[in-house]
Amino acid sequence: MGRGKKKVHPKTRTAAFKASEPSEIVEAPHSFVIHRGLTCPYITDLTLDFRRIMEPFTATNLREKRMNRIKDFVSLSSFFHVSHMGIFNKASTQLSFKVVRLPRGPSLTFKVHQFTLARDVISCSKKQMIDPEHFKHAPLVIMNNFSGDGKHLKLMATTFQNMFPSINLAQVNIGTIRRCVLFSYNPETKLVEMRHYSVQVVPVGLKRSVQKILKGTVPNLGKCNEVVDFVTKDGYASESEAEDDEQSHVVLAQTLKSKGNLEDNKSSIKLHEIGPRLTMQLIKIEEGLLTGEVLYHDHVVKTEDEKETLRKLVEKKKKLKEQRKKEQAENRARNLKLKKDEKWAARKAEEGHDSDPEDDAEYYKEEVGEEPDEELFKTEAKSSRKRPKLPGGMKFKNKRAKLDPKNKKTKSDPRKSRKSK
Repeated sequence: MGRGKKKVHPKTRTAAFKASEPSEIVEAPHSFVIHRGLTCPYITDLTLDFRRIMEPFTATNLREKRMNRIKDFVSLSSFFHVSHMGIFNKASTQLSFKVVRLPRGPSLTFKVHQFTLARDVISCSKKQMIDPEHFKHAPLVIMNNFSGDGKHLKLMATTFQNMFPSINLAQVNIGTIRRCVLFSYNPETKLVEMRHYSVQVVPVGLKRSVQKILKGTVPNLGKCNEVVDFVTKDGYASESEAEDDEQSHVVLAQTLKSKGNLEDNKSSIKLHEIGPRLTMQLIKIEEGLLTGEVLYHDHVVKTEDEKETLRKLVEKKKKLKEQRKKEQAENRARNLKLKKDEKWAARKAEEGHDSDPEDDAEYYKEEVGEEPDEELFKTEAKSSRKRPKLPGGMKFKNKRAKLDPKNKKTKSDPRKSRKSK
């Protein structure tokens, strides 16, 4: 048989895997999307739909259990280059959505007022535009109306933008922009609307019949004598051409893979909503990882004195926690040392080496402050705890003794004895 392959150590394999990853993937923001709280099939589906938005830099098939804690995902974030985590938390009264910047915050908490699953959005649309190829590239992020007063708006907009990879306009390939995510803020209601669209680019000035030919679909020419009749007939003109808005017309800077979209030619950009939808409101912003000082709260407004008092209280709790950790570490080290000394003393006792009585007397004198009694540390010859040697004949006591062949008695067969009788 041939020799098997030599096993590679896990640390070596992990280091080689990290080195093989391109810098674009390593530097791109990755995310975990999980759900906590009460179980609900709709919240599970919403979590899966939100993972589809964050593709391809997210854990699409992430398996989570009720026993998992937030710190478990945080401990794995550095290995998988995870920079953000989205948490859907279902309570008895409401649904909240938290966006956390790993590993040290800040943390944004939203209250979800309404949501619609992707399957419901697609089933209600007249023209369904779903292509798995669209999810191989990150979506384009569009921010609307986040320029109001307040630092919380800037922080919220920055967090949404940093959840997705940035785009270099000088080097971007237009063909890779197949999806877009819209975040729109309403200052009157303080609600954030999130929408997810699929982008389609269609050449302008072409009839529907010509578009079918360019796309490669075989038209039905049963009612036409020639191909010219199919192209020039008025009944085959595009009805959506008249409804097309001129604001959606753009001049392409690059030639796209889709036929008819050439460089320096006009094309129309169409958006098809693919879901999910989210309507949420920012409740609070925390400095740390779901803990720490509250930087913004929508319901509670505090004065500077109250903020300073809370800040001092948080610092006091932090110092107390650090002191407690230090004491626990010292106690743990002391207990380990005691256990080690006890093991060493037990090993010496087994080997027959007891402690020196003179050292014990000196230690007693230092601790108590007086001379010990004479009989306290009196040396006595103790017998060894080792098992005495057995005689040679008793070494194998379970073994049967050999019988002398002359005195050997054969057992009588009961059948023969019956016959003889």
